[in-house]
Amino acid sequence: MSFLEQIKQRRTIYAIGKNVALTQDQLEAIIKDVVRNSPSAFNSQTSRVVTLYGESHTKFWNIVRETLRKLVPEGAFDATNAKIDSFAAGYGTVLFFEDQDKVKSLQEQFPLYAEHFPAWSEHSTGIAQFALWTALAERHIGASLQHYNPVIDHEVAKTFALPENWKLRAQLVFGSIEASAGEKTFMDNAERFKKFD
Repeated sequence: MSFLEQIKQRRTIYAIGKNVALTQDQLEAIIKDVVRNSPSAFNSQTSRVVTLYGESHTKFWNIVRETLRKLVPEGAFDATNAKIDSFAAGYGTVLFFEDQDKVKSLQEQFPLYAEHFPAWSEHSTGIAQFALWTALAERHIGASLQHYNPVIDHEVAKTFALPENWKLRAQLVFGSIEASAGEKTFMDNAERFKKFD
């Protein structure tokens, strides 16, 4: 399968389950390999990753649920609760963090570029997220990228005893594909691309 075909295969899959053929050790090897080989500015390697399986995966989505219960109006919570249930039904969750101490260190080391390192850190995590999502899709594992940060950050850090300087950026929940993604639509190329000779 070509790289472009792999990119096309990567879709947002909401209907996921626990019927994943790979072992946790195999998944961990993929996750580490992908993140280690994802590029970062100045080879800064600011990305940090926590993978949750089993009870930890369930505990994480319960943190999200209970945090949102306090924020979402009662009449609208049923839809939110159902969405959280669909994520909890998955096999695992990859939490993507960026090490803010490392970002600050780079700003001090390279003052000429200091203002750019926070944005470059975001680029790094985005690349790692996309690369892992695509690698999982290549192995027929469905996933969707969620962003419940920053409202869950404190509770997640406390529950899993994570360093304060790790800033949560995204959550990639994954599992067996229980239903395909819907048809993907694209905006008109003329609105998105320009070419000059």
